[in-house]
Amino acid sequence: MFFFLIIVKAGPGDNTDSVIRKFQKRAIAEGRVQEIRDRSVYRKPSELRQEYLAEKRRKIMRARRYSR
Repeated sequence: MFFFLIIVKAGPGDNTDSVIRKFQKRAIAEGRVQEIRDRSVYRKPSELRQEYLAEKRRKIMRARRYSR
């Protein structure tokens, strides 16, 4: 298992709640929350490939729609 270090320093006027909010915001920004969700359930390589190809198709269709 990987451990990810996220450091949040409390300022002089910060209370516990604001430091927790800063931590949560940084964890989401760095993609740690999504990575933990992705690792929590095993997905077969074929499922990952299908999802990748579907996303690629969506991007192509979106580009065609807005390129006119």
